[in-house]
Amino acid sequence: MLTIDVLNEFGADTKEGLARCLDDEEFYLELIPEALERERYEELQKLLDEKKLSEAFEAAHALKGVLGNLALTPIYDPTSEMTELLRAGTDMDYTDLITKVIAQRDRLAQLIES
Repeated sequence: MLTIDVLNEFGADTKEGLARCLDDEEFYLELIPEALERERYEELQKLLDEKKLSEAFEAAHALKGVLGNLALTPIYDPTSEMTELLRAGTDMDYTDLITKVIAQRDRLAQLIES
């Protein structure tokens, strides 16, 4: 079940996330599942696998914004790092970063389901 305590256990900065949602806990919690939609992550991984760096940047940047607004720090940090590398057009193997992002996304999803 999704609660502020679960998000704190995950490592989210719920104080910041709630502040961005005008301290409306119900609204904040309603937004979390949207940030975890598997399709967002799968699309980013596909773009990285296909070396479509410009499109991957756009996808990573959008995801970074959502994660940052909700202060989901364990997912946000590697997404932010990836976004900046993609912004610079860095042609590299992004496997480690996207693996971290997806692993953290999955960890939070499992915490919510418990």
